[in-house]
Amino acid sequence: MTLLNRLLKSREALLSVAGTALLGLIALRAPGFVAPGNLASVFTDTAILIILAIGQTAVILTRSIDLSVAANLALTGMAGAMLNAAHPEIPVPLLVLASAAMGMALGAVNGLLVWKVGLPSIVVTLGTLTIFRGSAFVLSGGEWVNTFQMSPAYLALPRETLLGLPMLAWLAVAVIGLAALGFARSPVGRALYAVGGNPVAAVYAGIDAGRTVFRAFCVSGLLAGLCGYLWVSRFAVAYVDIAAGFELDVIAACVIGGVSISGGVGSVAGAVLGALFLGVIKNALPVVGVSPFWQMSISGAIIIAAVLLNTRAERRKGRIILRHRATTGQEAGA
Repeated sequence: MTLLNRLLKSREALLSVAGTALLGLIALRAPGFVAPGNLASVFTDTAILIILAIGQTAVILTRSIDLSVAANLALTGMAGAMLNAAHPEIPVPLLVLASAAMGMALGAVNGLLVWKVGLPSIVVTLGTLTIFRGSAFVLSGGEWVNTFQMSPAYLALPRETLLGLPMLAWLAVAVIGLAALGFARSPVGRALYAVGGNPVAAVYAGIDAGRTVFRAFCVSGLLAGLCGYLWVSRFAVAYVDIAAGFELDVIAACVIGGVSISGGVGSVAGAVLGALFLGVIKNALPVVGVSPFWQMSISGAIIIAAVLLNTRAERRKGRIILRHRATTGQEAGA
């Protein structure tokens, strides 16, 4: 019974069960959807969302939020595509590193404004979202970078297969593994939870809360820069409005995965499962004949339900703590 209670309290376990049930329902209408090859394609389609959700998780754990990830992706993707079009002789790995470094620099701007200036993260990233989008327009002059302008090597990397999976999927797997290890084992990862859980206690424990928030934004920016290259190379086009509104999907994946917007609660596994849950819904609804106009409504309803679950879980924990303190006080009085 104790094991069952633990499973019911685990967002990861509940999401796994819900995802399995969802696939079962879809299989009744479209059996081909749950074929291993198609599920692998769904994972590949969701890979960029997974990577961005992991970066967003780092930020949300510190009680902050990054609304500029999609705009960061657009700017770094455009810059990388234009650089490749102008200088196709530059090695692709170097261009990927340049995109990631540029994304990290943009994330550092957000982090510095939150850390040093003390501005709310939602205000900062709402502003930089517009700045990054505008910079992409200025940089490109509003023009597209099309397939024939980019080198074949630049476009090929995400599509190359290894053991039956594209490199895009393997990159997502690598990011998941590194993030899971970093969040659980590294001092920086533990600091994210400490700062989000109780900033005052974290300071007394010797953790620099502002620096930790700054590092979280740098991680988010770095992964957004990496996804800038992945998005452009996968879809073979760069334009100003790529990934417009995608930041909402990223935040939704985190919330559905149990990452608390109050900070200090969440996991890499939860963010990944949340992204996959959204990915399955977005890929499955057209297959089973659900109108595209309903997709946003269904996604929004799922987000609200996830927030309600998170809020009730946090309140339940608070009541247990108070009850435990009251019981302890009574025992001491006796």
